[in-house]
Amino acid sequence: MFRELTAYKKAFQLAMEIFQVTKKFPKEETYSLTDQIRRSSRSVFANIAEAYRKRRYPAHFVSKISDADMENTETQVWIDFATSCEYLQSDTRIQLLSLSEEVGKLLQHMINNPERFLPTQQKKT
Repeated sequence: MFRELTAYKKAFQLAMEIFQVTKKFPKEETYSLTDQIRRSSRSVFANIAEAYRKRRYPAHFVSKISDADMENTETQVWIDFATSCEYLQSDTRIQLLSLSEEVGKLLQHMINNPERFLPTQQKKT
């Protein structure tokens, strides 16, 4: 089940942490920065879930995980931007980026080893 994947759990955790910190962003950022960072962070775990359902097709699986990695990188950009705008403290930035980097490493492992995520009947014995 996709919810058991470490990458999914960590990406979900990151999105929830971002959701909490962005509640304090200024109202004028609601339809720009707040929406952008929430959307990109949520897209990471959503793409992991979609990839899991496509794991029967390794190329499609890798493509969806690559999309998750792209969204994770976009999230890092918005974290940097929010910090530069002084909406995030340095320690919060470090915490969020650390979790995002961990997610990125897990995604890269999935990209490099798609065969480990194939449905049981497809795995070579």
